[in-house]
Amino acid sequence: MDTLEVVVAHSERATLRVGDVYLKIDVDQTRTDVEVEAMAMAPIPTPQVLWRRPPVLALAALPGTALGRLGEPSPASSAAWVAAGAATRALHDAPLPPWPGRRLDELAARLDGECEWLVTSGALPRDLVTRNRQVAEAALRPWKPVFIHGDLQITHVFVDEDTITGVLDWSEAAPGDALYDLAVLTLAHEEHLDDVIAGYGTDDVDLDVIHGWWSWRSLVAVRWLVEHGFDPSLPGCEFDVLRSRM
Repeated sequence: MDTLEVVVAHSERATLRVGDVYLKIDVDQTRTDVEVEAMAMAPIPTPQVLWRRPPVLALAALPGTALGRLGEPSPASSAAWVAAGAATRALHDAPLPPWPGRRLDELAARLDGECEWLVTSGALPRDLVTRNRQVAEAALRPWKPVFIHGDLQITHVFVDEDTITGVLDWSEAAPGDALYDLAVLTLAHEEHLDDVIAGYGTDDVDLDVIHGWWSWRSLVAVRWLVEHGFDPSLPGCEFDVLRSRM
């Protein structure tokens, strides 16, 4: 039998790898429903669904390696980042998925609640939270919805040299803001934003909105990360992203 690798595990979900098969276990099967349907709709490479027996979804491993990891320099080439931008554009140009995305008022309310918790719990200094709350305002504006991945972090994008071999974890896919995907993809890797934009194929990306989503994503993630055993204070992770806006 192949060695069993625990890729990620917390109270809501777990992902295991056995050889060339990933086993995803989720307590909320609606997320798995979204993931399977979104992968079928996406115009970019995704993992092959081998079988599904709730609560387990079996996926074939993607070739290549992840574009990088939060808190570490990306080993991928500039051309690979450009390819990631091009793949993101192809997704955003695809027809919208039929289920609803998150509303602007929901995102604003979540930001308010998480900022209050960050201050009252003492997790972060008030001035740091306040400044990033101001930066995040730029992202909270109306947008034309596109088909977004919704969690396009670099660990979910696989490359083989300069080619995108697939994108993982589609449970947050929905209609949404295109710049949110670009921001999540480049979170803590600002040095690759120009490459991603070049691949995306437009010169009118609003950088203030990208910065706003960097702050929004980091502010709302902290409590979840802490409660699920992750450390946002590690070098290059969420706390450092927030400090970079000061």
